[in-house]
Amino acid sequence: MLGLMQSQNLLISGILKHGARHHAGGEVVSRTHDGTVHRYTWADVERRSRRLVRVLQTLGVGQGDRVGTLAWNGYRHLEVYYAAPGMGAICHTINPRLHADDISYIAGHAADKVLFVDLSFAPVIEAIADRVKDCVRDVVMLCEAAAMPEVKLAPGMHLHCYDTLMDAANEDYVWPDFDENTASALCYTSGTTGRPKGVLYSHRSTYLHAYAAALPDVLCARAVDRILPVVPMFHVNAWGIPYACAMTGAGLILPGRFMDGASLAWLLNEERVSLTCGVPTIWMGLLQHLRTSGERLTTVKRIMTGGSATPPLLVEAFGGEYGIAVEQGWGMTEMSPVGTYNSPKQAQQGLTGADALRHALKQGRILPGIDMKIVDGDGNDLPWDGSAFGDLLVKGPWIASAYFGDEPGSALEKDGWFATGDVATISPDGFMEITDRSKDVIKSGGEWISSIALENIAVSHPDVIEAAVIASRHPKWDERPLLLVVPKPGATIDPASVLKIYEGQIAKWWLPDEVLVVDELPHTATGKLQKTTLRARYKDHYMGP
Repeated sequence: MLGLMQSQNLLISGILKHGARHHAGGEVVSRTHDGTVHRYTWADVERRSRRLVRVLQTLGVGQGDRVGTLAWNGYRHLEVYYAAPGMGAICHTINPRLHADDISYIAGHAADKVLFVDLSFAPVIEAIADRVKDCVRDVVMLCEAAAMPEVKLAPGMHLHCYDTLMDAANEDYVWPDFDENTASALCYTSGTTGRPKGVLYSHRSTYLHAYAAALPDVLCARAVDRILPVVPMFHVNAWGIPYACAMTGAGLILPGRFMDGASLAWLLNEERVSLTCGVPTIWMGLLQHLRTSGERLTTVKRIMTGGSATPPLLVEAFGGEYGIAVEQGWGMTEMSPVGTYNSPKQAQQGLTGADALRHALKQGRILPGIDMKIVDGDGNDLPWDGSAFGDLLVKGPWIASAYFGDEPGSALEKDGWFATGDVATISPDGFMEITDRSKDVIKSGGEWISSIALENIAVSHPDVIEAAVIASRHPKWDERPLLLVVPKPGATIDPASVLKIYEGQIAKWWLPDEVLVVDELPHTATGKLQKTTLRARYKDHYMGP
């Protein structure tokens, strides 16, 4: 027997309609490309998003089409977030920090029909135009007419000004109803070997993730809060914050491209922000600014950090010097992305000193609606005793079952669990802590770097016979790549010449910080590189004496 409740599809447009109807005066504040501040309301976001649908239709976008973005956190980007999925198309956020080869591959693989681009990424579009011209027909610069740059595009591609298009459109669009399992957004992850892979979210998964992220033991997003996501909107949908804020009516403060310590401190204070969210590298820069300038944050109560392990210094400094709680979350692109959050239970309420710090460094407990477990090499469940460690698996309605273009379910283990690639322990009261990674990717400042890609380039050097890239702990970036190379017989390797061959082949921040020339690299019995030995030997290479 089925229940006798009303049936209503969980759609992203429903989140926005709720925000506009019940929190019409809730503010959305953006720092724009020229440093000025733009402010409007959730009612304005909904109205302008309907107008943007008309623009998309004029550009030939229909249901299922991919709408790409290369943009910072700003109000125009937010309108794309809601307009594209609201009409049944797919919002595809692209990480502009990637190398041009990866960006063009991603846009081509997704078959983006339109690209919305911030002014600072105009050179990126010029660099990839010839490689994406077969799918991308229109490029829309996210600016006003007076700021329109000259952008050289490939033949057949058309350049537009966002504000000009919006001024010519009307806002008579009515949000349609359709299946909540319809695809809504697409993000590519480079946290795997080989080419980036697309994670295709649905309206249902996004809606449920926003519900969970807004809960008291996670963001605790309320209508009276003002939340500033430093995490980019091109990075896993800004951790779902743009949706959670509209759902709860919280004020949304968008910093644009201004993410240095001084700019953030000014915006956090000026806009009375209560919660801000981003990777540890950002908070290290903010902490340095506060200590140097003597400024204080007058309204910030909590900092959510994620993307890489939280340094103890952040917890101690912000908590002890500024009275701001640093709370760690964990997830991945395949998880929409938030999977755990380190909020205390009753047993942790009384922790102090070293015990409190030790607990704060854990990744936290699972959000309601999804589940996790750890298993051994044979797939057997391991105990939650805080000491047994194994491969971390997750399952739930906002976790990927396959990558874009692959068969449904193809990314899952035989029993339907998703293998995260992390190794973890889980305490008896359900707090998870990541201890290692089962793969060799490097996470620097919250972004992934492929060790295999770097190794493949290194061995193209005429004097290098073998190369290995490992993650070495770094005081600022959490991890940085360390390159070890073996010279060919009779050859001498100049480390500077090895770094030189990376120019034009990778994003600059992927470049290894140092090249070590060694006589040989350790191997397993089957001839594979024994990276566990290398990591043990060089894990603190960048940490100093």
